[in-house]
Amino acid sequence: MAAADSDATGEPKLDRSVTLWQITLYGLGSMLGAGIYGLIGQAAGQLGSAVWMAFIVSMIAAMLTGLSYANIVSRYPKAGGAAYVTQRAYMIPLLSYVVGLTVVCSGLTSIATQSNVVAESIAKLTGLTIPIWILAIGFLMFIGGILLRGIKECMWFNALCTIIEASGLLIVIASGVSYWGSQNLMTFPPEASHNGELGAIAILVMQGAVLTFFSFIGFEDMLNVAEEVKDPKRNMPLAIILAMLAATVIYMAVAVTAVSVIPWNELPKALALVAVVEKAWPWFPPIILSVITIFAVSNTALVNWVMGSRLLYGMSKQGLMPEALGKVNASRRTPHVAILAIFCIVVALSLIGDIKALAQSTVLLLLTVFTIVNLALVVLKNREPAPEGTFEVPTIIPILGAVVCSALIVVRLFHGGDFTAPAIAIGLILLITALYFVTGAGRDQQRLRRFIEQEDAAAEA
Repeated sequence: MAAADSDATGEPKLDRSVTLWQITLYGLGSMLGAGIYGLIGQAAGQLGSAVWMAFIVSMIAAMLTGLSYANIVSRYPKAGGAAYVTQRAYMIPLLSYVVGLTVVCSGLTSIATQSNVVAESIAKLTGLTIPIWILAIGFLMFIGGILLRGIKECMWFNALCTIIEASGLLIVIASGVSYWGSQNLMTFPPEASHNGELGAIAILVMQGAVLTFFSFIGFEDMLNVAEEVKDPKRNMPLAIILAMLAATVIYMAVAVTAVSVIPWNELPKALALVAVVEKAWPWFPPIILSVITIFAVSNTALVNWVMGSRLLYGMSKQGLMPEALGKVNASRRTPHVAILAIFCIVVALSLIGDIKALAQSTVLLLLTVFTIVNLALVVLKNREPAPEGTFEVPTIIPILGAVVCSALIVVRLFHGGDFTAPAIAIGLILLITALYFVTGAGRDQQRLRRFIEQEDAAAEA
C-alpha cells in the first residue's frame, strides 16, 4: 500500500478521488427527491400561483446554513462532519456524540423508509408476489454492495440516479413550458391574503417558505464525504453553492410549470406533478415516472448510507465510537465495518414497517443540529484564525443561519398542534444520551485530543 494511501499509523485512509462535478451531483441528488412531487401541491394550496416565491425565500434561508457548512468544510474537511465541528468548538464529548448520532439517525430512518418504498414500487411495477420485506432487504443488499465496492462506484451510481431523477423534473417542465404565461403568477388565495393585503401576502410567503425549506435539506450530507474529495478547500464550498442554486432553478421552473398547466386551486395535494404531466402530455407513459421515482428514492438511500457510514467512521476516529467503526478496507478504501453496522440496523428498521413518525421527528433534530453547527462556526471564527486559502463567510451569516433554524424549530413544534414528532425527538435525544453513558463513549479524552492535535499538525504540514 502506497504511503499516500495510509495515515501516520500505517492504517489505510479513505480514497480521495471525488471530483467537483461528482460532489456537486451528490449534493443535488441529496436535495432532489420524490418528495417534491407532493410538495408542490401543498405549497400551491398555501400560496396560490405565487408558489415559486416560496422557493426563492426558502433558498435564501437554507443558503445561510449552506454557506456556514461551506465555510466549515473548507476549514475542516473531515468525515466526522457536524460531530467533529461540534467537538472542536465546544469540547463537550456528550454534545458531539448526540449531534453525531442524531444525524446518523436521520439517515437510518430515511434508508429504511426508502427501502420499503422501492420494494413496494418494484412489486407494483413487475407484479411480483414476493413479500415486500424480502424485496426491501434485497434492495438494501444491493445498495450496501455498492458502498462496499468503493466511493468511486458510489459516485457513479449517484450521478446516474441524480441525472435520472432530475430528468423526471425536466420532463415536468418540458411538458408544460408551452403553458407558461397562461396564468397570473402573482395570484394568492383571496381569503388567506385578505384580498391582496401586503402584510398578509408577506406572512403567506414566509409560511410557504417554511414548507419548501425542507426541500433543500440534504446539502448537509456533503460534509461527511469531504475526506474523499479532491482539493476540498476549494471544491466543497463550490459544490454546496452550485448544488443549492441548481436545485432552486429546477424547483422554481417546476413550480411555475405546475400552476401554469393546472390552476393552483385545482392542483392535487398528492402527486401533483404526475397530474401535470398527465394533463400536458396525455400520451406520455406513466410507467416512466414510476421508474424515475424508484431511482430518486434509491439515490436518497445511497446518499444517506454514505453519510451515515462516514459519520460513524469520523466519530470513531474522534474517540466517540468504538475503534472498529474507524477501520478502512485496505483494498477498497471504504469504512466497511461502519457500512455493515448500518446495514444491520436498517434491515431491522425496515422490518418494523411504518416509521413515518420517527422520520418526521428527525427533521426537528436536523434543525437543532443546524443551529448548533452554525453557532459552532461563530465560536471557531472567534477562536481560530482562518487558514490560508479557505472559503470564509462573515460571522453574521452563521448567526442568521442559527436564528432561521431556531425559528423553524418553533414553527414545527407548534404547527398543527401535533406533538408526536417533538415527543419522539426528545425521547431519541434521551436514548442517545443514555447510550453515551452506558457505552462509555468519550471517556478516552486522550484519544480525542490526540486526534485533533494530529489533524492540526497535518494541516500545518
